[in-house]
Order: sequence, then structure tokens, then C-alpha cells
Amino acid sequence: MSDIYNFCAGPAMLPAEVMQQAQAEFINWQGLGCSVMEISHRSKEFIAVAEQAEQDLRDLLSVPDHYSVLFAHGGGRGQFSAVPQNLAHAQQSAAYLVNGSWSEGAHKEGGKYLNAQVVGRSVVEQGLAYVPKIQAADVDQDFAFYHYCPNETVEGMEINWLPETGKVPLVADMSSCILSKQIDVSKFGLIYAGAQKNIGPSGLSVVIVRNDLLDQARDTTPSFMHYQTMAKFQSMYNTPPTYAWYLAGLVFKWLKAKGGVAAMEKINAQKAAHLYKCIDNSDFYLNHIHPDYRSRMNVVFHLANPELDALFISESEKAGLRALKGHRIVGGMRASIYNAMPFEGLVALTEFMNEFVRRHG
Repeated sequence: MSDIYNFCAGPAMLPAEVMQQAQAEFINWQGLGCSVMEISHRSKEFIAVAEQAEQDLRDLLSVPDHYSVLFAHGGGRGQFSAVPQNLAHAQQSAAYLVNGSWSEGAHKEGGKYLNAQVVGRSVVEQGLAYVPKIQAADVDQDFAFYHYCPNETVEGMEINWLPETGKVPLVADMSSCILSKQIDVSKFGLIYAGAQKNIGPSGLSVVIVRNDLLDQARDTTPSFMHYQTMAKFQSMYNTPPTYAWYLAGLVFKWLKAKGGVAAMEKINAQKAAHLYKCIDNSDFYLNHIHPDYRSRMNVVFHLANPELDALFISESEKAGLRALKGHRIVGGMRASIYNAMPFEGLVALTEFMNEFVRRHG
């Protein structure tokens, strides 16, 4: 198993140390004679797990005290619906930056609940995709919020600047980049993330919301999606995904032991640079994203000869490199290299890529 590297975009690989600890504790957790997934979410034992996980996440991201941290159901798509219902009334408008599949999905879902306007799109010039910067003058100050996705997993595009939105709350879908680099939480009105990439297993999502936005929800917002209700009940208005929450807590401890987000940002930059160098050093592989917008989490590339795609996938699987097939929308290849992917995985991948060129180029 140590020779297998899982490049799946999500659900993605978890740190080996976390999996080993979860395995060791699976049947008899803390000497209780049962699993953590079998105890009440309202028990003192699990409440301690939940409180520690929240504190560790606050520490990792330096979350200010006037922000609530919520652990929710529904993943990222659940928040596509929850955000407009919590932050805007039906008669209001909100702005969406669309630079890929997930931001387009958020925009489409938001349109069910309010006037969802596209304010900013990715463009292609000279064969390379990028996103023109958003200035406050571009954003109607009556918008309820401005939504964007800093990292698009399908297209492999990352935005490394913040949209300037004036007084309009900035909302970010950080499902695929949270905890991968340092951020200033105070610049955002709300951050949300599905857990299944850099946090833990699927089934859980995290919401970090400024407290003054908690009471903006419309009356029809479902109670289990209602941010103020969730905050009041410490994310336990209904039974939460307890095992996913527990595993997320283990990942947070693992991250802190590794040096925190600053340390992960450094290694993530090294991993991405190593792979992009391999791509750029050969005309056998192509990347269609402007270098300033290349994702450090999801490296998308194509073979110059697409007739070799199936062979590349087949041979990479045999070499212990899993899930490199690109998303069906864009085709090609995709290597998702989240926090849990060690640098050795990138070495193994680039060695395979170079050997593939030698044999088939």
C-alpha cells in the first residue's frame, strides 16, 4: 500500500497517520468499549471532540472571535442553497464570479432563491485561461453578497487575489483549498468548504461566518440550514455527521503537528512547482491555464496526442498512481495534490510521466 498514491479529486486521500489512528480506535475508542461513531453526539465525550476540533480549526486559520464556526451537513452543494437563503431575501440580488464548473453550479443554484447576477468571468486569451480582477467599482453595493470559488477543481484554476467588493460581504467556496495556504479570515463575510478534500471524509462541511450575518436568513430557510440556529445549538440542532467530525478533528491535529497552515503552504507550493515543471519541460504535456492562475491543489494537463490518454491512465494505474483521469467536462488528466499527498507522490508521478514520454513520445 505504501507504493500507491491516490490523486483523486474528492473524496480524496487522508493522511496515513490519521487513518492509522482511526483504525486503532475504531472499535474501542478512549476505553469506552465502543466506537466514537456509536456514542451520542450530546455525550460529554463527543462534545469534547467537537469543541477541540473547532478550537483547532480556529487556531489553524486564526479565526477571529466574532466569527462562528459551524459543522454542517450537505457538503459544498448544500451551501450553494444555504448561502442565499441565509444571507439574502428573495427580492435581493447577489453577485457571482464564474470561473469554472463549481462556481457556475453555485450561481445556478443561487438563482432559485434570488436574482443571481454574474459579475466577473474567466476568459481565454492566447489559449490561456485567467480571471480579470474584480474592483469595488464593478460591484453594486446593494448586492447581498459576492460569491466566488478561489480554486476550481475541474478546470485546475486558482485565484490568488481577493475580489474587492466594498461593503458587500465576500463569500468563498474553499472546498478544495481551505487549509492549503494562509488566509485572512477577516476579509470574508463567510467561508464554506466541503470536507472531502483537505478536511476529512465526505458528508461534512465547515462554515465560518461573521456573526453579524447570522440573523439575515429568510423565514423559509430550513432549520437545519439556518446559520443562527446552527450557531445557537453548537452545530447540533440535529444529529451531525459525528464520525466525519471526529476524523476532521484528527486531521486538524495532524496539521498542527506538521507546523500548521504556513508549513503546508510551503510544501504545497513545492509539490505544484515540481509537477508543473515536468509539464512545461515537454511539449508532450499541455496546460491551458495562465501560469498566474494555475491551481496548486488540482493540476490539470492534457497529452498533446489525446489518442494516448487511455494508455496513460492504464499504465499509471499499474504504476500505483490512482485516479489521474481528468473530469469528463474537460478530459485529459488531473492530479489532485491536497495536503495529505506527500512530496514522494509527486516524484513518483513525474518519474512516470518522463518515462511515458520516453516510451511513447
